[in-house]
Amino acid sequence: MAHQKREGSSTDDDCASKRLKGSDTASETGCNVEASVSQEIDAEATRTCQRESEAPSNKCVSDGKSAVDSNVSGEQKMVLTAVEADAAEDKGCRHTMEDAWVVLPNAGAEYPGSLRCAHFAIFDGHGGRLAADYAQKHLHQNVIAAGLPRELMDVKAAKKAIIEGFRRTDESLLQESTKRNWQDGATAVCVWILGQMVVVANAGDAKAVLARSISTDGEGVVDETKSQLKAIVLTREHKAIFPQERSRIQKAGGSVGSNGRLQGRIEVSRAFGDRQFKKVGLISTPDVHSFELTKKDHFIILGCDGLWGVFGPSDAVEFVQNQLKETSSASLAVRRLVKEAVRERRCKDNCTAVLIVFKH
Repeated sequence: MAHQKREGSSTDDDCASKRLKGSDTASETGCNVEASVSQEIDAEATRTCQRESEAPSNKCVSDGKSAVDSNVSGEQKMVLTAVEADAAEDKGCRHTMEDAWVVLPNAGAEYPGSLRCAHFAIFDGHGGRLAADYAQKHLHQNVIAAGLPRELMDVKAAKKAIIEGFRRTDESLLQESTKRNWQDGATAVCVWILGQMVVVANAGDAKAVLARSISTDGEGVVDETKSQLKAIVLTREHKAIFPQERSRIQKAGGSVGSNGRLQGRIEVSRAFGDRQFKKVGLISTPDVHSFELTKKDHFIILGCDGLWGVFGPSDAVEFVQNQLKETSSASLAVRRLVKEAVRERRCKDNCTAVLIVFKH
């Protein structure tokens, strides 16, 4: 399947220009993102998420919105019936687009199993797009090969497979980088939906935000006329300036400059590729969280740091909620989100978003 991208800056919301991804390079991204998870979000995440460390890999990208029927074991409560998802991108003020994304509502098509498997990801490249393209093509298949559950849900097995898939992807990317003299890298935020379970993995500063109802009626049945959605950040940023990351970098023999960057050069402390920094503390190991979907969970927004540089989590959730009320279309909602970020809010970086809408 071709790896295609949808432009978020189209002047017509109903039409989006698409192009095959190239291999051009550009300068490292320079935008700062918002601070990591707040105490309130941490408390929520502690109740709903289980954290570990790595994420998956896949090579296919869907073209347009897709829906996948639920195939949940009879022992599980039938809550989620379908997933609708799409992506949008805009290069912003950059000369080139260095992001890559994956939208696979049926990620198990090539690896049959009774368990629903969907995969979504954004890979935010810096110093070029080669690492992002490589992760886009290989991460999911490496996660599947590492043992992602396809029959019965096993959270520990899923997290272990994701972590191993990240490791294998980075290892093979570094070998390729050495042979071809690639210097670039890419952060990642990824989601797998396995049955009723959502597993989120991230390495770097891209974010995943969940929109969850805080107003319900009866047994979790949401009254859409009264419902308010709470934004829950599902990921933790990895920047060299953060104490835990700085300590690890220093133990590995690296340093964090006065500008808060690893070796004074890159802001993130975890990423695929960047082979010149791997010996001084840069790692590809992701944080991994999991939670079980309920009827309160409406959608997840994945975004590169360019998106979150101009949108706060609650702001983005409110914007998408309004778009979904108006259009009932994940495709239109995500395109308008990126268009708002670039045209109205003046995002200066590449801007990419994936919207995953849960149909209950």
